[in-house]
Amino acid sequence: MEDKLIEILNSFGFPVKLQGSLGENEAYPDHFFTFWNNSSESDSFYDNDEHAVIYDYDVNFYSISPEMTYSVLREARKKLKQAGFIVSGDGHSVYTDEQTHDGRGISVTYKDYKLKWRNA
Repeated sequence: MEDKLIEILNSFGFPVKLQGSLGENEAYPDHFFTFWNNSSESDSFYDNDEHAVIYDYDVNFYSISPEMTYSVLREARKKLKQAGFIVSGDGHSVYTDEQTHDGRGISVTYKDYKLKWRNA
């Protein structure tokens, strides 16, 4: 599922990083996304088996432009919803340890009924 999430975020042309993966001496890009997989829970049990997985992610956008912090994340929200992700609300502030950057995040959920990862 992360491949689908990353593909959508990459379509904006900004780097996409796993949250916390920037190196200690690595400079922040001017604009970039991060994501974190909070959980992947089994769901839709019948015939003594699971038939879906619910993926939960945090998606954040950081930028040197306060306006882009909001506008780009709102556009990402739209694209994610169009791709079947569930996005609740308009986002929340995200801490950044760089004074030059602002951050904003959304919680994203996807219920996968296909179970491509399972050997059936």
